[in-house]
Amino acid sequence: MNILILNGPNLNLLGRREPGVYGSRSFEDYLIEQRNRYPAIQIDYFQSNHEGALIDKLHEVGFAIDGIILNAGAYTHTSIALHDAIRAITAPVIEVHISNVHQREEFRHHSCISAACKGVICGFGLDSYRLAIEALMQMDNEK
Repeated sequence: MNILILNGPNLNLLGRREPGVYGSRSFEDYLIEQRNRYPAIQIDYFQSNHEGALIDKLHEVGFAIDGIILNAGAYTHTSIALHDAIRAITAPVIEVHISNVHQREEFRHHSCISAACKGVICGFGLDSYRLAIEALMQMDNEK
């Protein structure tokens, strides 16, 4: 199984950015842990602060990969283009958020991409990614 974790803007600052909201671990450290936890799964990772780069990556891998875990960051709430890119590909996409966006500012309560995704996981810290990996594994087993 081959999965891509795709992180959007400001997620390169995990571990340093608002630790009260996002925790104090870097994503790179967390990613090593997940790769060790799931050695039979190829877990690739890409992060960009640019919407077009995220769309390009979805187009690049979206027909050849088993699943995508997408934390689009603030683009979640603004990007119809990401929604359309998710709809255009065949790989299942799971939307992930570290924080519970519904406990935060009102503008974070709406997602432009949720309707294009297979599911949404939010509010479990970095563990939201692990839950998404397990959901993709279950979907793969049900094929």
